[in-house]
Amino acid sequence: MKLGRRAFLGASAAAAAVATGYVRQRPANAQFGLRRGRVINLYSARHYDTDDQLYDGFRRATGIRVNLVEAEADQLIERIKSEGQNSPADILMTVDAGRLWRAEQEDMFQPVTSSVLNEAIPENLRHPDGLWFGLTQRARVLVYNKDTVDPSELSTYEDLADPKWRGRILVRSSTNIYNQSLVGSMIAAHGVEETETWARGLVANLARDPEGGDTDQIKAVAAGLGDIAISNTYYLARLAKSDKPEEQAIAEKMGVFFPNQGDGPNGRGTHVNISGGGVVKTAPNAAAAVRFLEYLASPEAQRIFAEGNNEYPVVEGVAVDSVVEGFGEFKADPLSAAVFGSNNPEALRITDRAGWK
Repeated sequence: MKLGRRAFLGASAAAAAVATGYVRQRPANAQFGLRRGRVINLYSARHYDTDDQLYDGFRRATGIRVNLVEAEADQLIERIKSEGQNSPADILMTVDAGRLWRAEQEDMFQPVTSSVLNEAIPENLRHPDGLWFGLTQRARVLVYNKDTVDPSELSTYEDLADPKWRGRILVRSSTNIYNQSLVGSMIAAHGVEETETWARGLVANLARDPEGGDTDQIKAVAAGLGDIAISNTYYLARLAKSDKPEEQAIAEKMGVFFPNQGDGPNGRGTHVNISGGGVVKTAPNAAAAVRFLEYLASPEAQRIFAEGNNEYPVVEGVAVDSVVEGFGEFKADPLSAAVFGSNNPEALRITDRAGWK
């Protein structure tokens, strides 16, 4: 678990909060001593130091500081459950729709009515009852070796089950939430039986058993262990922007293909997951928490998301990072994140039966 820079409440942490607008804490030792109403307690599974700019920007805009607790999403959900009515958490933020759905099932969020959020964030990227809101978009694409794959050979996610790709595909474990949401979108498009048939075909075409994260799949393709990696776009963007020549060289070898762009029956668009958050049901600073979410939907914050972690904005008119822009424009699957997020448990059962490790 990556925590980045850390500070503890006390004299040094209070000074840090004044200087930067937030306090970063170890999850196991967090204490909450700042004045109620002028601080929000953010439980976040986004482990990106560039998000620090968001907390500082919010403090400058509102005078409200962000007290940050970082951990993996499942750990944060369990923590809020164990804290119960006394939880200091104001906002839970995760990096995927699946865990937002899990928190929703635990009755962890309170409904938010905000014209700012409803106007800025497309309907399919937020909960229909305002329980959570998507704040960034993450396209799950095909990253291919330009020396071994002609992009004219590529078409859809469905086509990855074709035997022509035998021994050529790399993907991380099915336990990864990004893959579960992708399979969840397939369930919405095709139903359980057809999706399981597809998953079995995909497994038969894997170049190796799943291991590592998306970056590892891309590096393995560059090393010749396969020809296609299933990955979120920002992982390739990080390699392209790396200060390491060897990682830049890997990115140079790769092409990006957005699946399901055609007009046929599978032309629904590329699967897009979300990073998002909601106001915790027992939030002690609920009004300030809503203001924070509204700030994150502002053009200023959306630019920080786009430039800091190479994600796609959810707000129309905000430019993407220049490297990501170079990947090209694409049609996104308009499926509601609430739908594919809720399909995650069934997706995991399907992939287990299909032998996707």
